[in-house]
Amino acid sequence: MFAACVEPAQLGEWWGPMGFTTLSVELDVREGGWYRITMQPPDGEAFHLRGQYLEVDPQQRLVYTFEYEQPDPDDQQTLVTLSFFDHPDGTRLDFEQGSFATQARRQLHATGWSETLDRLAEYLA
Repeated sequence: MFAACVEPAQLGEWWGPMGFTTLSVELDVREGGWYRITMQPPDGEAFHLRGQYLEVDPQQRLVYTFEYEQPDPDDQQTLVTLSFFDHPDGTRLDFEQGSFATQARRQLHATGWSETLDRLAEYLA
């Protein structure tokens, strides 16, 4: 599961909510490294996400900032933490993101991440 989150070719296969396409993935997965992902929604123009890796502990934890290159006025940079744990069925992933400027932006991300993580599960199956 960790590899699916840090290898560009794998990440591009599952990243984004249902119906979205990942057009490009640039990752420099190391503490202090940057990433940039270009996404295409089903209806609308492509947009870019970017951030910096703050903690990279292979197979255990990945912490990075998350921001849109052209943010909505209610957006602000958030912190994403992915924690990976051994589980009898494989790997359990714990996800955290915050904090958000508004409840509406929090809900948008909650929906987007829920669908994105569903796509990750399908990809790994």
